[in-house]
Amino acid sequence: MLLPLCVGVGLDLLLGDPVWLYHPVRLMGKTIEGLEGRIRACLPKTKTGERAGGGLLVILMLLIWGVLPFFFVSFCYRLHWGLGLGIESVMCYQMLAMKSLRTESKKVYEALKTGIEPARKAVAMIVGRDTANLTEEGVIKAAVETVAENTSDGVVAPLLFLCIGGGAGGYLYKAVNTMDSMVGYQNDTYRYFGSASARLDDLLNYLPARISAGLMLLAAYFLGMPVREGVRIYRRDRRKHKSPNAAQTEAVMAGVLQVQLAGDAWYFGKKYEKPTIGDPIRAIMAEDILRAHKLLYGTGILAAVLAIAVRGCLWGR
Repeated sequence: MLLPLCVGVGLDLLLGDPVWLYHPVRLMGKTIEGLEGRIRACLPKTKTGERAGGGLLVILMLLIWGVLPFFFVSFCYRLHWGLGLGIESVMCYQMLAMKSLRTESKKVYEALKTGIEPARKAVAMIVGRDTANLTEEGVIKAAVETVAENTSDGVVAPLLFLCIGGGAGGYLYKAVNTMDSMVGYQNDTYRYFGSASARLDDLLNYLPARISAGLMLLAAYFLGMPVREGVRIYRRDRRKHKSPNAAQTEAVMAGVLQVQLAGDAWYFGKKYEKPTIGDPIRAIMAEDILRAHKLLYGTGILAAVLAIAVRGCLWGR
């Protein structure tokens, strides 16, 4: 049905993620933690064993968070169309993160006004890198990069999967995305165990990341931002990341804002060398977080209109 997607988008724009509402992504994380512990206890701690365990984790998560939600929603519709509509609308709403992404990154902007330590703590809530030694510039970059990457991961990609598969499709996508964020690291603990999750996440995000970049450029045009610079940097820097997807929206963001993003970063106490994205035409500043929000909302609204139109054409009301 089309209506649950429309309701979900509207609720996300109005409410975001209320702190009093338990989010299913937290439960997905708990599921991953529980399954990982049990799987590791049963399989040998070898390269082959860890890869097999990681593959088993993916299969179980897809069953629990993709197949079961599909049958649950179908069952609710069979009981009563109103029940199914309500349940699926909430599911669609929970999979979108446009307002919450703006809210959480805005906290970094506000914290920068009070000092570097509060800003580091605020940005630590939305990034995976080590933040204890970040400079003010590093804090701002981290916040802007997170907005850029999650414009795809938290808004456009979920909309695409909700468009195709309804609430269950959104849950399946978010389960894969959560697995990647928890076990998809290239470190000693997860290099082999997390490889299946990371590859599946790359696969599912391949098309959404590129659609996100295109919509972000279109949003920049409508917002009167330097879209030509965005196109130039996108064409040059969109592959400057180990992930085939992460630099897609970061390159557009860097070009449109006319700043330089990415570069070396610390994770789990270890420094990782990364190429920079964009040209330092000007120094990055706290207000760039607010400019990133404009691109986030412009891109998200365009994506929502596109997803609703496509779902309406394919499945009607």
